Amino acid sequence: MTEFDAYAPGTFCWTDLGTTDAAGAKAFYTALFGWEAVDTPAGPGMVYTMLNLRGKPVAGLYQMGPEQQARGMPTFWNSYVSVADAAASAAKAKSLGGAVLQEAFDVMDAGRMAMIQDPTGATLAVWEPKTHFGAWLANVPGTLSWNELATNDPEKAGAFYTGLFDWTAQVQEEPFAYTTFLNGERMNGGMMQIAEDWGDVPPHWMIYFAVENCDAGVETVKQLGGQVRLPPTDIPQVGRFAVVQDPQGGVFTIIQLENPE
Repeated sequence: MTEFDAYAPGTFCWTDLGTTDAAGAKAFYTALFGWEAVDTPAGPGMVYTMLNLRGKPVAGLYQMGPEQQARGMPTFWNSYVSVADAAASAAKAKSLGGAVLQEAFDVMDAGRMAMIQDPTGATLAVWEPKTHFGAWLANVPGTLSWNELATNDPEKAGAFYTGLFDWTAQVQEEPFAYTTFLNGERMNGGMMQIAEDWGDVPPHWMIYFAVENCDAGVETVKQLGGQVRLPPTDIPQVGRFAVVQDPQGGVFTIIQLENPE
């Protein structure tokens, strides 16, 4: 499925970028993915930009506030998981050993969200939808295709997320250790151990965007002022991916999928 009108609870449903330079980010991502940037009021002096593909919302971005920037918060992509009750999910996260960075709050009439941190340090948002259910398109070029947790403690993180969202964890050891999270019968995300040779990388959820051609996408990233963190690499029976960085420092992955479904 590539077009959606709702997401089952426990499904990754949205992503947005908190950036130090909204104008620069809009120029980069619209050129890279062919998105249209549509600014909408989001409170006094605030703007939230919907990023649309073929007229359908697929992601968002916003300028980080002065307080966030003063604290040295870097540009980042945030993952959202659809839930039935954001406040209840936040409370459950606490009971499972996680932390709540922002208690549940209303985002106008769009929905209700909370920011949580798992016991290993990675953060994501839970989203209780109202008028905005999430991305209308996924798994096609220019849209979200995968969410992957990098953590120092897969066992602890796996116990947390399977308890919080009722996911099922499928662990493989070959050709490398990797955990796939299932929401019902559908693959919903992945998890891997942070390797020593990655350096000082904190636990995080990585965003994957689908592209038609990974190598061409990497060249476009460089032409637009971005950087390549990991050059194009093949994953057998999955596709070809690269880890890249936008000019403001936001890190994400592009992937050329062999089988988008």
